[in-house]
Amino acid sequence: MTQLLEKPRIVLRGRKVVGGVAEGEALVTRQTISGWGGVNLMNGTVIETRHELKGQSFAGKVLVFPGAKGSSGWSGIFHMAKLRGMAPVAMVFNIMTTKAALGAVVMRTPAVTDCDQDPLDHIRTGDWVRVDGDAGTITIWDRKPD
Repeated sequence: MTQLLEKPRIVLRGRKVVGGVAEGEALVTRQTISGWGGVNLMNGTVIETRHELKGQSFAGKVLVFPGAKGSSGWSGIFHMAKLRGMAPVAMVFNIMTTKAALGAVVMRTPAVTDCDQDPLDHIRTGDWVRVDGDAGTITIWDRKPD
């Protein structure tokens, strides 16, 4: 089991998109994500050509990304991923769009946006992150080696 440092590295404050609290390992990208044609809903894997996360799954992780791109199919794809148990446990994003907001709502996934600092500058893939949508906070810990 991975141990966390007792004290968080940083706490970011933002705006609630969807309430609730979830935590997990972060999966971070600086590229927007396309739902329709960019994600395999069967396993939560990014399949978008030339995407830096191509071949990686966000299932069970805290997805940290700039925002959604593409059509209204984004929320449908992410909703189906949720039904298959392949959705992220929480989302943190910078660019509020109807696609990203609706995706978070249909997944019922805690989500925060409009942070006081850019989460992409503070969260790295593999960090342990707690997203508290109700409080609008994102708490980040470094992971200790096992």
